[in-house]
Amino acid sequence: MVKISKRAVDALEAQEGRPTYLWDNALAGFGVKVLPSGGKRYVVKYRASGGGRSAPQRWLTLGAHGQLTPDQARSLAQQALAAVARGEDPQAERVARRRAMKVSDVWDRFRDEHLPLRKPQTRYEYENQWSKALAPKLGKLAVDKVTRSDVDRLHKSMISTPYRANRVLALLSRLMTLAEVWDLRPAGSNPCRHIERFKEKPRNRYLNAVELQRLGDAMRIMVEDGELSASAANAVRLLLLTGARLNEILSARWSWIDLDRRMLSLPDSKTGAKPVYLSDGAIAVLERQKGLVGDNQFIFPGQGVEGRMINLRKPWVRVCERADLPGVRLHDLRHTAASVAVGQGASLPIIGRLLGHSQAQTTQRYAHVDADPALTIANAVGEVLAGKI
Repeated sequence: MVKISKRAVDALEAQEGRPTYLWDNALAGFGVKVLPSGGKRYVVKYRASGGGRSAPQRWLTLGAHGQLTPDQARSLAQQALAAVARGEDPQAERVARRRAMKVSDVWDRFRDEHLPLRKPQTRYEYENQWSKALAPKLGKLAVDKVTRSDVDRLHKSMISTPYRANRVLALLSRLMTLAEVWDLRPAGSNPCRHIERFKEKPRNRYLNAVELQRLGDAMRIMVEDGELSASAANAVRLLLLTGARLNEILSARWSWIDLDRRMLSLPDSKTGAKPVYLSDGAIAVLERQKGLVGDNQFIFPGQGVEGRMINLRKPWVRVCERADLPGVRLHDLRHTAASVAVGQGASLPIIGRLLGHSQAQTTQRYAHVDADPALTIANAVGEVLAGKI
């Protein structure tokens, strides 16, 4: 045994297949556990119920090397051993505290402390994943009792929606990691590890000329018959004419529009601040929309006195039924804009600039591209699409 110091801990090496221990020569029961993976944990070993060989032996993990210094770990070990001398059982108390906490308690803390730091769309997606998938199946379980089998069953039950299943799994993994950080699960016990994700096939569905014509005809008829609001139809048109994402269009404000530069300047988006280029067709749609909403700050206001339109899911389903476009998503309008740009001879950098590419490293490749070529392509796209929608 040696006195545990940073040099001594750093020099420790794992043994293949089994953990290694280094015990302190000055504080009985205080040591370092080296896992086969190389991870190092400060631990305290003691006898509960006042000590004695007949008393049950407890192991208390204090924290990981790197998160704690040897001196900090020693101080925690002294506190734990002092509690044992008073007849307390720190590990049993920790286990009882863990068992009292449910997965829903971890979500509540995550929602309060972490969600406010995320983008609005991310918050919406996390809350939806929790309420629809995680809370009904795992919310009432003790957080330290969630097993890999529990997670695997949940994940496999969502096989019909592989993309959503993988996103739910990612959120649960984050919650379980935080449960470890908050001392509600043992370190390294995340039950989401080694759960095989479903393969995700990217969808590149886009509308052809005939389908675009059906879409435009359906929206015009539905607006005339009162089955679709003119604002919803204009939002769909802008999605096509700009290639922007749904939330980028629905959250947009009139103050963000610069007609001189023919640009909608988004202060934030999935990839940060982003310009949306406005073709002649897009500007015409905006002018019609301005006549509908007047002085409202949002281009697409909600039904209440304040706020904006949140989504187009229900009206879009009705439009697709009328236009005979089964399985077409609103996001496919973005693919359609890109496909039209390709057909007009646009280069990949220009298309990336036009759409605001989702990959940060790819977006950087487009930083040198001037706005004028992108606006030119935006106009070309608008000319192709405007007569159909």
